[in-house]
Amino acid sequence: MKGRAWAAHEKWQDRARIRWATVKALADACDASVEERDALVGVAKSQTDGWWVGNSSVPEWMDPLVSFEHEAAYEHVYANTVVPGLLQTRAYALAIHQAREMRSSGDEIEGMVEARIQRQHILRRDPALHLWVVLDEAVLRRDVGGEAVMAEQMAHLHDMAQTPNVDIQVLPFTAGAHAAGTGHFVILGRDDEQNPLNSMAVVYIEMRRRGLYLDDAEDVGSYKLAFDYLRSQAADPSASLRLLAKARQELSP
Repeated sequence: MKGRAWAAHEKWQDRARIRWATVKALADACDASVEERDALVGVAKSQTDGWWVGNSSVPEWMDPLVSFEHEAAYEHVYANTVVPGLLQTRAYALAIHQAREMRSSGDEIEGMVEARIQRQHILRRDPALHLWVVLDEAVLRRDVGGEAVMAEQMAHLHDMAQTPNVDIQVLPFTAGAHAAGTGHFVILGRDDEQNPLNSMAVVYIEMRRRGLYLDDAEDVGSYKLAFDYLRSQAADPSASLRLLAKARQELSP
């Protein structure tokens, strides 16, 4: 069912127009069981009032990511170029969007930044999303927005790494070749042993103005294994805190 049901998920990229009745019809067309159909309809209904629905500052290809974050219990991220959106400061996010959105107006960019900051509220919900991030050392070395912006961002990472629901590990250059072999990816999941239909596991791969979403068990398993190896290759959380502190100190005037 899972692979066939993804046709419905693909249409969820525009939740401003999706209707739970549409999901129900698609599930019936895929010969889903009553339990599977009801589970999908329940998810569709639960998403209709999200803050991101109809928000022009959230691009269609990111809409599923925000929706899955809303439903997930944990999020695992490998970042090799920039700090993940959930951990960006406002100034860092502004510098990122100004570089990427060359033809957008100042007001449009500000809207995008505000949407990114609002997305971070998921880390303060109850129960909070558990975020585990492996940062390539290149992320600490890439100058985004200048020294002041980077110093603030490094300090923010150091603070967030000490919160109960956030784990940050740095993958140093000295680790050499590593398990990722690709760029930025995100694993979102929720495990429910008592009710497997309430579980979820999705991989998001970031592209230029596009996102690829994978939910095939083999694909998800492959990325989970890669993330496990990345965690083992990266500096442990205590050593990573020291690396973040060092990066912050190097940026001090």
